[in-house]
Amino acid sequence: MFEYIKGTVAHLYPGYIVIDNQGIGYKILMANPFRYTDQISQETLIYVYQDVKQDSMQLFGFKTMQEKNLFLKLINVSGIGPKSALAILANDNHKGFVQAIEDNNVTFLTKFPGVGKKTAQQIVLDLKGKLSEFEGTDVEGLEGQQAFDMPEGSNQSFEEAIEALLALGYTKKDVARVRKQFDDRKKLSTDAYIREALSYLMKK
Repeated sequence: MFEYIKGTVAHLYPGYIVIDNQGIGYKILMANPFRYTDQISQETLIYVYQDVKQDSMQLFGFKTMQEKNLFLKLINVSGIGPKSALAILANDNHKGFVQAIEDNNVTFLTKFPGVGKKTAQQIVLDLKGKLSEFEGTDVEGLEGQQAFDMPEGSNQSFEEAIEALLALGYTKKDVARVRKQFDDRKKLSTDAYIREALSYLMKK
């Protein structure tokens, strides 16, 4: 029903963003809402997918149309729901994801939350050879986004990143590993923490 929503960024939460459009606040689930931290109170355009079930209706949002198209391909795979697809999109390394499919790298694919061996095999079966348009596309890099001024002793951005990982479906065990690896780094933005943490989790 909806192609995109254009409005003001009103609020950011670990699992979703709120866009104000003519006084109506749209709750839009996203892979990493904190990519919009520098756009609070500014107008932006978000591509959306409306997921309608018997007992719920949700909007999923994307920064680009290409990101939305990858999401649509993912949810057509048996065993991949919208939230699992978001967890896959949250990782910067889209090229690595496509390459894993082409290489039948099931081990890599099972590192995403909600993706077991059977589902990973289904991803390969359904999408191998069909994602060439995404091979050169990754989420915007970290350059220029890492520095973040916080009050002395505060680590709010890190805690927000942890909540975002949980919202994506990562386990408490995964979060514990991230805490051990990154807890002493207090000068990153929430967005940068999320990206660094996801990169770390995919390497283990």
